[in-house]
Amino acid sequence: MATDTLKNTTDGGSGGGGGGGGARAVRRLLLDNGALSALVVLVVAMSLLSGDFLTTQNLLNVGVQAAVTAILAFGVTFVIVTAGIDLSVGSVAALSATVLAWSATSEGVPVWLAVVLAVGTGIACGLVNGALVSYGKLPPFIATLAMLSVGRGLSLVISQGSPIAFPGSVSRIGDTLGGWLPVPVLVMVAMGLVTALILARTYLGRSMYAIGGNEEAARLSGLRVKRQKVAVYALSGLFAAVAGIVLASRLSSAQPQAAQGYELDAIAAVVIGGASLSGGVGKASGTLIGALILAVLRNGLNLLSVSAFWQQVVIGVVIALAVLLDTARSRAGASAAPGASGSGGAGGSGRKGARAVKYTVAAVLVAAVIGGVSFWNNGSSGGGTKVGLSLSTLNNPFFVQLKAGAEAEAKAEGVELTVTDAQNDASQQANQIQNFTSGAMSSVIVNPVDSDAAGPSVRAADKAGIPVIAADRGVNKADIDTLVASDNVAGGRQAARTLAEKLGGEGRIVILQGTAGTSASRERGQGFAEGIKAYPGIKVVARQPADFDRTKGLDVMTNMLQAHSGVNGVFAENDEMALGAVKALGSKAGTSVPVVGFDGTPDGLKAVKAGTLYASVAQQPAELGRLAVLNAVKAARGDEVPSMVKVPVKVVTAKNVADFS
Repeated sequence: MATDTLKNTTDGGSGGGGGGGGARAVRRLLLDNGALSALVVLVVAMSLLSGDFLTTQNLLNVGVQAAVTAILAFGVTFVIVTAGIDLSVGSVAALSATVLAWSATSEGVPVWLAVVLAVGTGIACGLVNGALVSYGKLPPFIATLAMLSVGRGLSLVISQGSPIAFPGSVSRIGDTLGGWLPVPVLVMVAMGLVTALILARTYLGRSMYAIGGNEEAARLSGLRVKRQKVAVYALSGLFAAVAGIVLASRLSSAQPQAAQGYELDAIAAVVIGGASLSGGVGKASGTLIGALILAVLRNGLNLLSVSAFWQQVVIGVVIALAVLLDTARSRAGASAAPGASGSGGAGGSGRKGARAVKYTVAAVLVAAVIGGVSFWNNGSSGGGTKVGLSLSTLNNPFFVQLKAGAEAEAKAEGVELTVTDAQNDASQQANQIQNFTSGAMSSVIVNPVDSDAAGPSVRAADKAGIPVIAADRGVNKADIDTLVASDNVAGGRQAARTLAEKLGGEGRIVILQGTAGTSASRERGQGFAEGIKAYPGIKVVARQPADFDRTKGLDVMTNMLQAHSGVNGVFAENDEMALGAVKALGSKAGTSVPVVGFDGTPDGLKAVKAGTLYASVAQQPAELGRLAVLNAVKAARGDEVPSMVKVPVKVVTAKNVADFS
């Protein structure tokens, strides 16, 4: 099998001279242990660059942040070893967690049975994948891509697009033992051991390597390849379900949009860990190292205040280098194979013993270096006021303006501001807040992706004595020092009155809602609903979420126009969705169908001036960012801060848009 060939080639080529043999040995050592070498280099580099990295709390944070990716990757390892691919694990994880939360809370199912249903859901999805690949003859890419869509859709259907509170007894999986040892890390280690056991000690594991090495040869040797593949994909689904439960436990809620893009991280972790996409090669320890590399990168880049945009570039480069290493390793293995037969016997055993001694010495040296770095830095990166700002997304002009206002105030106050982009991922935001907490931030500003999901990580910051300021959206089930936000409820009422008066008190309207679970969407929707009650002649014919996104606003509005004729008014809970609706309406926008948005972004104000957008409830995002930093600095210095800071809003129409532009 491929693994045996690769393993033996490390012993070959010793007959051609000491210098040449030594060079080849070093080359093979670096190639075969590239992931471990990269991890060690990363840890040492981050320790040198940031005194906050090599602390016990931060290393535990790295473990927690690697846990979900690692568990998903363990399942994907089985599939990749058989030369397959599984793109559905992120969606299956979200679906399994949603099934657990929904059945235990909404349907009153006993928690233990809900857990069984969640795990069964993951296995069922895997069985479907396996059946489509083995018996349906679909390429693994297509079969699992279809399941990616089906799993995410079912998750949204079950939850109705809103987060579901997780049962308290299961949420303990996201907590710690003894107040310091994270349970997710224990689950990750346990699943890693199970993976190693299956790959190395079971008939199924040996079959995986055989199928990945040469599927036709495996079939001719008597293996039931189709059944084995079904079992492999079922295992991947099982591991995805466990990862989903761990993720939801960390957030104390099942998020229907959770784990988006995690399948790519899982595949990257497997490849970085030394597995080959062509099959036949891979092991649990390598996958774990790959997941840790990704977690260390993200954690360290957060601590070093690297731009959120550059973080994505760095991680992409690392993944590309990992694939190049895989190619180099494969070529080196092929060229060294002819000499492999010369190794073995007592000489082979002696060489293995010598390698074991070398590895032990290397491990001791690495530990000494890391220990020395830790002692030198003494767990601190220096004085000065440091503020961390975690934004829900930077793919929205409103939050770009908020960031600009925050950076301007930080510069004026002379404080160090670190800005991160959660990319609308509640789990990633939880990791960022954890990194801020372990990074000895003086205070933290959070603009939550989801108000409930931000709670656990904010509570951890509270426990560490770090002041927390919420910006634009509140945080549920956690103590914050100040909420700096626009009066969204009042703004919603103003939007309702503006649209109703434009329609003369009668009409059929649709509402484009923001991201489910966010306080901004909830409060704007509440204010609009309260305001529109005063106009009984107006009927709301449809409400659909478009996640504060312009493209989604365009698509959703297009679909609603197909389903509902005679619509003559639109309210969107932000300008981005409103501009998408304007695009969908075409020439009707600004003439027969008025559209009212929210935020007063530059693009929104331009549309108001052009007449395509009738009105926007203007916020002041730059002012909101400025006030958030101002209050964060005051809280860090121990000054008293108000519990609520309201930033005024005002309706902007063509009559007064010049005052805002």
